[in-house]
Amino acid sequence: MSTTPIDSWAVDLANVTAIYPFVGTEFILAIVGIALWIVWHIWQIGFENRAFKDEVDKYGSPENMRKVIDE
Repeated sequence: MSTTPIDSWAVDLANVTAIYPFVGTEFILAIVGIALWIVWHIWQIGFENRAFKDEVDKYGSPENMRKVIDE
């Protein structure tokens, strides 16, 4: 079974055409990957900030801080 137009590797590789799918889309796929990576980082920072704020609101009262420092 062949997924490319190559039946044998015993050929002159200078004459071989594309050997993988989506040839020519590398730049677009790289831009999409980088954009998704940046969006994920922005979402992750927001999620961690919300989780930290919730924990500070839950555990960060002055009374709790005094208990931790005194013990």
